[in-house]
Order: sequence, then structure tokens, then C-alpha cells
Amino acid sequence: MTPVFAAIEPYATGMLPAAHGAELYWECSGHPGGAAALFLHGGPGAPMSGGYRRQFDPHRWRIVYLDQRGCGRSRPLAHQVLGSLATNTTDQQIDDLELLREHLGIERWLLVGGSWGVTLALAYAQRHPDRVTGLALAAITDGAREHLEWITQDMRRVFPREWDEFAAAAGRRPGQRVLDAYLERITDPDPTVRVAAAQAWCAWEDVHVSLAPGWTPSTRYPDPEFRAQFATLVIHYWANDCFLPPDGIRSGMPAIATIPGVLIHGRFDVSGPLSVAWDLHRAWPASRLVVLDDSGHGGPSMRESLAAAIAELGEAGATR
Repeated sequence: MTPVFAAIEPYATGMLPAAHGAELYWECSGHPGGAAALFLHGGPGAPMSGGYRRQFDPHRWRIVYLDQRGCGRSRPLAHQVLGSLATNTTDQQIDDLELLREHLGIERWLLVGGSWGVTLALAYAQRHPDRVTGLALAAITDGAREHLEWITQDMRRVFPREWDEFAAAAGRRPGQRVLDAYLERITDPDPTVRVAAAQAWCAWEDVHVSLAPGWTPSTRYPDPEFRAQFATLVIHYWANDCFLPPDGIRSGMPAIATIPGVLIHGRFDVSGPLSVAWDLHRAWPASRLVVLDDSGHGGPSMRESLAAAIAELGEAGATR
């Protein structure tokens, strides 16, 4: 990640026992007595190394992070224990976050997230608005069915050759959604079927974020373990509408109307159209929208803008 603050290491880590036999890896870094901020990674199923910490002033923030259920250092891993998918839902992840907050003795915290982490942060805030001081969000997603189908179906209008390859690898039946076909393949009893599905899925993931200036293929997808973990959880969530209403988190926006937030989005993010961020901003009176003309679904200026939003919301939270 682009350096903003100096690299730091956690001062505390742990494995938190959670519902349905899960154990959640968590870590805290920065200032133990500082204002609390929770960083939510993307995916689902794309845990991060310590680079996320460099977007926070370590002298000001108590930075909390966890590998979300089913991925990273949390256990069990979804792609290794497919039966665990039955209890891996957005509601359960919200409960996991509350469990962690209580375990760490945090009263309220700033929520920071990117991509899927945006949807999860908004879903949590709508459920527990009294626990949230603000939201700093980048690469905006809302979990709506129409936007999941845009990525997996309608994006053929932008990348026809690549989408045809993606759809062919799904082995779908006549009339079957590509997404549903991939769910069958990524949970198939035959591991060779799952491996092929994960590889094809991640190849498509690289395609639909490729319009940004300076784009290069992801360095994570060549790792077969990452591919399996990531594809299993993304497909599971997307095929189930992210376990949200058809409009995702949009109908719940009145619950956070007065909570300050910053929405950061790249103009080249074709997989998450700018209209997603715009519509959420219009439905959220206390939000500010930042549109980056040099970014797609990430990038250096997005990371710098997120660090600035964290600082801004820290000042706002101190006066609330």
C-alpha cells in the first residue's frame, strides 16, 4: 500500500471463539488508549497484511482488525470446510463484530472499509448506529442484486470476449445464471472442479477492474490457496445476494442519516459504477462524496484519500 504513516506492528493479537465453532483472528495496533477504529477488509474472503495500518496516525488511533469469518488466520477456512458456509452470513459477521467490540471493551468506533468492507460496514452501522462514530469508505459497494448481476452478467457489454470465457468455464445449464453455476462448481465434492472454478473466477475478477490507469494483474491470484478461499466466499455471498434484501443496504440508510461519513470512489471503477456511490451519498445527508479521476477499484490516490478521511472523521468524532 502507498505509505502514509510509518509501518507498525500489532501490540496485541488473539483468537476469539465465536458462534458455530469459529475462531476469529484479531489484532490491535497503534495507541492502546486512542480512539478506536475498525478496519474491514474486502472480498468477502480477501484478508490483508499490515499495510492497512499505514492509513492511520498510530499516535491517535487504536486500530482494530480481524480476518473475517472463513478466511485468513481465522478458522475454519471456508474452502477447506465447506459445511461452514451454512453459518457464514452477513448477519453472523455483524454478530462477530459486536462480539469483538465487547471483547476489547470498546464503546464506539470508527468504521473503515473498502469494497465488500463498505457493504459490511454499512450493514453493521445500520444495525448498531449507537456504536459508530463515523464511516470512512472506499471503492463503494452496496450489496444490491442489480450490481452483483452487473458484475457477473451485464459486464459482458464491456468485456465480451473475456465474459464468454468466464461463462463457458461455469458449465452452466440452459437458463442458469453464471453465478449459480459457479456456486455449484466451487462447492463440488470433486476438488479438481473447485480448483478450476476458482481459477476461472479470479481471472474474471482481474478483468473487470482492469480499466484503471496503470492497472496490473493482482499479485494474490497466482496463489492457489488464496484463489480457493477468495472465490469460495465471494461466490457464496454473491449467489445469496450478500444475505441482504434485493436492494442491499440502500433501504437501511435512514438509520445512519446523522452519522458522518466519507465515500471515496474511482471514476474508472466500472465493476462498481460511480452511480452506486452517488446514490448512497444522496440517501445519506451526513456524507461527503470524493470522486477520484485517476482511480478504479483502488489505487494510490484512493489510499491517500482514505487516510485523509480517517483523519477528518477523527476530528469530527472528537467534537460529537
